[in-house]
Amino acid sequence: MNAIFLNIDDKRIVPDLQEAGKKLDGTEREVVLDLSSVRRIDSSALAAIEELARTADEKSVKVALRGVNVDVYKVLKLVKLTNRFSFVN
Repeated sequence: MNAIFLNIDDKRIVPDLQEAGKKLDGTEREVVLDLSSVRRIDSSALAAIEELARTADEKSVKVALRGVNVDVYKVLKLVKLTNRFSFVN
């Protein structure tokens, strides 16, 4: 299985997510994003996460989010993005 593992920095969420989206070329089957350092997300980060999910769907790449804290999960659930990702610890 081809997979990409990327750490998402709390202070660089949007640029890191945009960079992750650019790395999706369809040859990998899964992308694992480590969000363990992310404590909260704002609207620009939500837009970047949604764009990443859209790109992954277009290229048939699964996205797994690792280390998501409860507050971030609640925001993703509220905006109905949780069904676009798998969650791992």
